[in-house]
Amino acid sequence: MVSIPAQEQPGVALEQPRVTQELSGQYATHDVTNQPPPLAPYDASEDTALLEGLRREGAGWAEEDIRRLGLRAGSVEAQEWGEQANRHEPELRTHDRYGHRVDEVEFHPSWHHLMRVAVAEGLAGAPWADERRGAHVARTAGGLVWGHTEAGHGCPTSMTYAAVPVLRRQPELAKVYEPLLTSREYDPELRVPTEKRGLLAGMGMTEKQGGSDVRTNTTTATPTAEPGVYTLRGHKWFTSAPMCDVFLVLAQAPGGLSCFLVPRVLPDGTRNTFRIQRLKDKLGNRSNASSEPEFDGTVAWLVGPEGRGVKTIIEMVNCTRLDCVMSSATLMRKTLVEAGHHVRHRSAFGARLIDQPLMRNVLADLALESEAATTLTLRLAGAADRAVRGDDPDGAEAAFRRIATAVGKYWVTKRGPAFTAEALECLGGNGYVEESGMPRHYREAPLLSIWEGSGNVNALDVLRALSREPATAEALFAELALAQGADARLDAAVTRLKGLLAAGSEAGARRLVEQTALTLQASLLVRHAPTPIADAFCASRLGGDWGHAFGTLPDAADVDGILGRALPGGA
Repeated sequence: MVSIPAQEQPGVALEQPRVTQELSGQYATHDVTNQPPPLAPYDASEDTALLEGLRREGAGWAEEDIRRLGLRAGSVEAQEWGEQANRHEPELRTHDRYGHRVDEVEFHPSWHHLMRVAVAEGLAGAPWADERRGAHVARTAGGLVWGHTEAGHGCPTSMTYAAVPVLRRQPELAKVYEPLLTSREYDPELRVPTEKRGLLAGMGMTEKQGGSDVRTNTTTATPTAEPGVYTLRGHKWFTSAPMCDVFLVLAQAPGGLSCFLVPRVLPDGTRNTFRIQRLKDKLGNRSNASSEPEFDGTVAWLVGPEGRGVKTIIEMVNCTRLDCVMSSATLMRKTLVEAGHHVRHRSAFGARLIDQPLMRNVLADLALESEAATTLTLRLAGAADRAVRGDDPDGAEAAFRRIATAVGKYWVTKRGPAFTAEALECLGGNGYVEESGMPRHYREAPLLSIWEGSGNVNALDVLRALSREPATAEALFAELALAQGADARLDAAVTRLKGLLAAGSEAGARRLVEQTALTLQASLLVRHAPTPIADAFCASRLGGDWGHAFGTLPDAADVDGILGRALPGGA
């Protein structure tokens, strides 16, 4: 026999439950306890390793600006901009209401707020117009703090920065465009470039059949009757920031693969053919539009000689690779700050998380990785600044920049995904929900290893440079020699590195680059960081006293000293 609940029996009147207000309050379920307060507002520049590196690499004059920008980056407003720019993604509008082809990308106002600040603060092309020594270091430091807001808008600022030295290969083009690319005014309207207050530059290298193997590109460049002017026909596979004003692209001219400047709007005000077929549906970097443009009779100006396209555009790659290292270091620092804030305010099993030995080991291990990444980033920026300014009479800094940027691009970007995953785990389930912001950072992390050459491309580039360009190996080992004798584990690592280099195995290229990166980072920390940092890094990364996950530092590590330096407000 099946019983019928009283509420379903006809004719049965139910007495409604009577809950007094007092009883309801006594058993309330929505009191919030043991949850951290919001992190924002906070100071994104409160990073001892960053400020020390800024001064050491010749840009101490920018410290006040960096501190001001750090406060703005950590503000409630700027953090909200970052969240909104990713929630309201860019939309492609191929035609207007009348059916005319327009190929425009529409962005949420928060994107424009982020871009406006970034350009005004000199994070795009401005350093090339700044005669002060250290201007490129100051820009990198600015990126390390403003990047706490949102990563996607760093793509157009990075490419704009990187386009300037390439355009200088064609002085008549540089004379027209460089003053606008180095401007600190953000002007998002699409119109004749020379009528704008400032320009942004993009880049179109890869195609669907080749990816990083750009020499297989099929886009063609046909000369016109006007010297230096060509028309392009082809389809690019991964062109980020299609709303930019001008683009540097590669195409096959009669003399071979060449570099070209493509404006979105021609000097007479007509739209250049730049048909955006679609926007990429990406894992992360959602705020930034990445596209597949089609060229068909697209007007372009030759940059550099025909057939030397890769050699011409390589300076752009050197600059954007540095920004990949910078962005990975920024993600590390941002997620470390988030993790540190959470564990300082969260308790479990009778104690605050920050006071529990194993959690402190995890945080200290992350802090070592973050400081090593930041220190290397600023050293690379210093080398770039000295090399491009001519403060490098023997070419040593240029050679060091050549090899160390590729090494840093490989290793620091590789460490990013594992780092952000561990930092997310410090927040537990709270870190796994979108509201925390940590999933966005986690999805962003793999991009930096892929953009501007994946791991294998960079590893082979390092191997090729060390074997074919003797000056790069000399510069690398000269840098390492500056810390010789300071730590036996570091000295042993340098010896191992020389052995790996002598072997020169292509299959072992990743092993070589990893050893190079760790040895270089250790040498910088031995020279510039306090003893707790340098000793723990050498013991774990070089001495083998380490596990396979973060949080496996040896018991002898000075965790208190590491965290006291790394976490805002101390440990």
